[in-house]
Amino acid sequence: MNIQEQFNLVAKEYDENRRKFIPCFDDYYVSSTDFIARTLDFEPKRIFDLGSGTGLLPSFWFKYFPNAEYVLCDIAEEMLELAKKRFEGFHNVKFEVLDYSKNLPSGKADLIISALSIHHLEHEAKKSLFKNIRSALSESGLFVNYDQFCCENPEMNEKIERHWISGIKSSGISESEYNRWLERKKLDRECSICQELSWLKDAGVSNADCIYSSGKFAVIVAKSEANNERKNDCNR
Repeated sequence: MNIQEQFNLVAKEYDENRRKFIPCFDDYYVSSTDFIARTLDFEPKRIFDLGSGTGLLPSFWFKYFPNAEYVLCDIAEEMLELAKKRFEGFHNVKFEVLDYSKNLPSGKADLIISALSIHHLEHEAKKSLFKNIRSALSESGLFVNYDQFCCENPEMNEKIERHWISGIKSSGISESEYNRWLERKKLDRECSICQELSWLKDAGVSNADCIYSSGKFAVIVAKSEANNERKNDCNR
């Protein structure tokens, strides 16, 4: 199956299972979003969510910026149907079925967010996407990526993988759910945090930092600033 077919298959149970697959769910989604939203030095008027799925991530942001225009995009139409139900009655939330690795929603955004989606792309496609994100961000706009990463050290990465899988198995997940997750996991194309920070810098979104990390999960924030000369210490 391709990505679209895989995620359409699990759309209805997707939110419920997220906590089983993400042991740090509250820190990852809730606390990180709270920190970023409360420390923003501007109020976003237009927000893109890439790989929105059921609209889980923008539901957290909506609490802080209920008057912004949201554009939720995903390649899986059935996932977006659930997002439409989540945001039913909110006319400032729009939905687009598209492959964001090829095209972003039209126009500029003050804030571009994504959760557990970009790691499915091949590395060259990630680099291309980051350039497109840079072009789509308004001046001093912000990109926030909640994603899944590998460690630089293969031995440590293997240990973290084993610990993660052990936790999933003991979470009460059904055998069929676990097997479907294993199939989806075959689509993963993880990079390390340092690799992503470097690629963002190369794309011109150079004010980038990892503001949260736990096991496989991390949140990267990158601000687009025309004359920013800040550098990070990660090797390419």
